[in-house]
This record gives sequence, C-alpha cells and structure tokens, in this order.
Amino acid sequence: MLIYNNPGRVGYGLTAAFVDRLAHEVPNIVGMKDTSGDITLTEECIRRTRDIDFKVFGGKDTLLYASLCVGAAGGVCTAGNFMPVLIGDVYEKFAAGDLKGSLEAQFKLNPVRLSMDLVPFPNAAKDMIRLEGREAGVPYLPGLPTEEGPQLEAMRKAMKEAGLI
Repeated sequence: MLIYNNPGRVGYGLTAAFVDRLAHEVPNIVGMKDTSGDITLTEECIRRTRDIDFKVFGGKDTLLYASLCVGAAGGVCTAGNFMPVLIGDVYEKFAAGDLKGSLEAQFKLNPVRLSMDLVPFPNAAKDMIRLEGREAGVPYLPGLPTEEGPQLEAMRKAMKEAGLI
C-alpha cells in the first residue's frame, strides 16, 4: 500500500511525523507519493523512514529532479502518461550519474508541465495528448476540451519548444 499525499486535491496535507508513524507501524504500507510540492516535506519523509524499506516517490513533475536529489526512489508524474520521454530523461540521466544532464532535462520539461496549469486537470493532459495527434477522449464532466485560444496556444508552443510536436 502506498500513502498518497495530495493536499491540493483534498484540502489538507500529511505531516512527516504522521508518515513516519504509518511507515513504522503499519506493515503493509511500503511507500508514498508526495504531491505536496514541499521538497522539505519530501526530504523529511525520506529521512525519517530511511531505516526501513520504505520508498518515497516525488509526485510533482516539476520537482522530479529535486526529489531524486533528496533521495526519492523515483517519481509518479502526470506528464509521464503522455510525455514519457521527458520524464524518463530526467530519471535516466540522474540514475546514470549525469546530474547536469538530468537538471537540463528537468528544465526542458518544466515549461511544458507549467503550461498545463492554464486549464483544469485532467483537461490539460487530454489537450496535450490531442495536440500530439492522438485520441484522448473527452474530459469527464463538468470539464470540456479546451477551445482554441491563448491557453491551448501556450501549451502548443511549450510542446513545440520541447520537441514533442
């Protein structure tokens, strides 16, 4: 079982002390995904559980490199669903010891990922899949596909600059 810390979606976040307690007291909890965006919290969860086989995964695409630097086992990234090459590049270069290359890969990913913040989730993910020329279906209601305009154009521009389209 993985703990999922996603305060942006549920309105409250988990503390490092609570994660520490769960990790040490509940045998079937073996890790967590931290989508808090608080790299100090991610690092504290890693520090407090490093004595057991507990894996912390970064959950913010834009903090994948930083999460790896503080000891995360990897990342569970939204963008990995439709731009796996960009996410994989950050991780693979980091794992190979190419820290400069990994950071540059993170810098290439960030503008694309940040452009997604212009429209609600998961609409932006589906928009980007469509911009790549693949079928993604429509977002669940009340979401609707993003209409042509500044938001979609910003996503298209970021994707072009990253070589995705």
